[in-house]
Amino acid sequence: MGAVRIAIVGGSFGGLTAAYELCRHLSPERAEITLVAKDDEFRFVPSFPWVAMGRRRLEQISFPLAGPLVAKKVRFARATATHIDTGAKVVSTGADEHPYDFLVVATGHRSANEAVPGLGPFDGPGHSPMSAPEAEELARAIQRLLAEPGPVVVGAAPGASCIGPVYEVAFELDHLLRRRGLRHQVPMTFLTPEPYLGHMGMGGAGTIRQLLEGALEERDIGYRTSVAITRITDEAVETADAAPTPSVCSIVVPPLAGVEAVAASEGLTNPKGFVPVDDHYRHLHADGVYAVGVAVALPPVGETPVPVNFPKTGHMTEQMARLAAADLAARLGGRGTPTAELSARCILDMGDRAAYLAVDPVRPPRNRIPTVSEGRRWLLAKMAFERAYLGFARRGQLVPTAFGW
Repeated sequence: MGAVRIAIVGGSFGGLTAAYELCRHLSPERAEITLVAKDDEFRFVPSFPWVAMGRRRLEQISFPLAGPLVAKKVRFARATATHIDTGAKVVSTGADEHPYDFLVVATGHRSANEAVPGLGPFDGPGHSPMSAPEAEELARAIQRLLAEPGPVVVGAAPGASCIGPVYEVAFELDHLLRRRGLRHQVPMTFLTPEPYLGHMGMGGAGTIRQLLEGALEERDIGYRTSVAITRITDEAVETADAAPTPSVCSIVVPPLAGVEAVAASEGLTNPKGFVPVDDHYRHLHADGVYAVGVAVALPPVGETPVPVNFPKTGHMTEQMARLAAADLAARLGGRGTPTAELSARCILDMGDRAAYLAVDPVRPPRNRIPTVSEGRRWLLAKMAFERAYLGFARRGQLVPTAFGW
């Protein structure tokens, strides 16, 4: 029997972790692994807010994918997947076709900026830190703000699931303005669809609500919760519940949607473009298909007055990829594998310090009381982790689990 063909679509946290884990479980003689990615570089997405603030350049948080993948005998195809035929088991790109026996969908997300009219940045006045080009564009917008100060709105759109960066951008921008002696010229407003601060799509955790309320209040950042942002103009952010909020620099995180090629592939996704999976991250119906990361369909924790979706972080994506790779390898050996609830460990940059949050599991009720801690040491830990992760990953290794996130 020849080697089994495994295709991975996506080269960020989910795809790279799946590739490294499958190589650890399966020899090249047993598995022929191909990773298809639209970009030829891995980028450390959690550092995009630092790119926006001018604290990092993209090349400092990136490395070429080809080197470590080829060293592990993983075929690397730089191409954009255009269609997945789950019946014929073929991934199509504009130039080639990749047949598979098993498929791991790790495509990440498409930012649904169209959900808020005016949320550009390239076709409207609004800004977002959710992709590399957007982070660089936001960096230029912030430089303009420093030259011509005025009111700022930082927020998240209805249905957002990646809310942590919204808080980071608000705190980091406040810190930057204070260092430049400009904060008194820039009124700041924080608008969130969350029913309360720190909900973050997971129903809150421990004392994170009180920590964030105090942090915004001591920094003179006005905030409103359960807000539905409806439109962004050159002068203001419009909402469903109040008069427009003046803003010359509006930074809004959009809701996420499934990548177009995946969403358009018959029988692969739900109506929102996300892939339904079981506890092993196997597709509910399509044979041999797994999905990990943002591409996975995960129901919200509960109903809220304004929709807030379940959070999807790099840490959770890696957990999914490890579980999927272990299950795939075990299936080839005729064995089963256990399942596990997703946990979360994250460090939220607050400008001059940071907050550490550990939640197990993410979805309440929880086995442990969440850990919430604040201090400068966590900011130093966040910077150290960025360097450690990039150093390990570019050498074809994953950061040991004990490091956390």
